[in-house]
Amino acid sequence: MDQYTCINSEQAIEWLQQGAVVADIRDTQSFNQGHIPGAFNLSNDNLHEFMMAADFETPLIVCCYHGISSQSAAQYLVHQGFEKVSSLDGGFESWTVSHPDKIEA
Repeated sequence: MDQYTCINSEQAIEWLQQGAVVADIRDTQSFNQGHIPGAFNLSNDNLHEFMMAADFETPLIVCCYHGISSQSAAQYLVHQGFEKVSSLDGGFESWTVSHPDKIEA
């Protein structure tokens, strides 16, 4: 894959059930207030650490606030060698509407 895809929250649930990892690129304070269960708060400060520990074959869902910033982050991660990367349409805001029962703090 040389391009990321965009998926909605229902597709993200399917990916998660298949073992996908969520990289949440929102700021730490927002992430700590609530995020998709099991998500990793990815920032420029811990990008290297994340890349060193990552399994590049595991599907990766990139999440931001509204689904805009995650697209460029997803494309960057594809270029770094991740094989299956997706941007979450509507971001965490959409997730909170679709799955209010699937949020952890």
